[in-house]
Amino acid sequence: MHVVTYTELPLPLVRRGKVRDLYALDEERLLMVATDRISAFDILLPQPIPCKGVVLTQLSRFWFDRTRELVPNHLLASEPETVPECRPFADLLRGRALIVRRAEPIAVECIVRGYLAGSAWREYERRQCVGEIALPHGLRYGSPLPEALFTPTTKAHHGHDEPLTFTELAHRIGTELAERLRTLSLQLYTEAASYCRSRGLILADTKLEFGLTPDGTLLLIDELLTPDSSRLWLLEHYEAGLPPVDMDKQFVRDYLEQCGWNKQPPAPELPPIIIEQTRQRYCEAFRRLVPRSLPWCCTNGLL
Repeated sequence: MHVVTYTELPLPLVRRGKVRDLYALDEERLLMVATDRISAFDILLPQPIPCKGVVLTQLSRFWFDRTRELVPNHLLASEPETVPECRPFADLLRGRALIVRRAEPIAVECIVRGYLAGSAWREYERRQCVGEIALPHGLRYGSPLPEALFTPTTKAHHGHDEPLTFTELAHRIGTELAERLRTLSLQLYTEAASYCRSRGLILADTKLEFGLTPDGTLLLIDELLTPDSSRLWLLEHYEAGLPPVDMDKQFVRDYLEQCGWNKQPPAPELPPIIIEQTRQRYCEAFRRLVPRSLPWCCTNGLL
């Protein structure tokens, strides 16, 4: 099984993120390569998760195609190895890279929550609300929310993202754009959550990112509705108040919480069983959601 932790292509490097390496092809196109790196608590972990970059890429490709009528996105080509500039790197790029349209990222993470989990749960325990929105008493971890909530945050390249009220968001980017982001984010979540449920998964929450082209077109960018950017739970094991069966990066976070790590670098090494079970969860999420095979990875079931 081919694992990619680092790329160094003879193309202009635009940015190396926690997971993706972004290269310039020309003034209008970028090559986005998803490695198998994994981060937690804003720190890169020392070991990769085999197949992870392929799963992220192919799931994003599926969702970009599925949601294109709701909002345009930056995907131009899903098989970069067929593009002349990329053909020399076909073996490396196959399955884990996309060619995307350049756009200026809006420095906001658009988070939509349909269930009470993560930081929203911790805030609810303290204040009985999430952001500006008061919630009913008596909710438990994993409870469905009365309605999906748009809870944006800052997008920090270093350190932690910070919550934004809608008023703060509008002050940063303008009221009209803030309204568009909220409306589109809620529409995308509603559509995706319904589809996930039909495939045996609960989309508890997700993070979306948008960008603007030079002519002002708003695009959905980055990755979309993957186990890195979403909480995905097995529907057949779901019960509010009980720990969900995570099909996403939360499985790794939970292990790191339990092992006593202080969330400061260096991060601890992951045991082989955690690496393998994480890989299997990512592949199983793909298998359930996408009606095509994943030829680059083994998609056997959970341990």
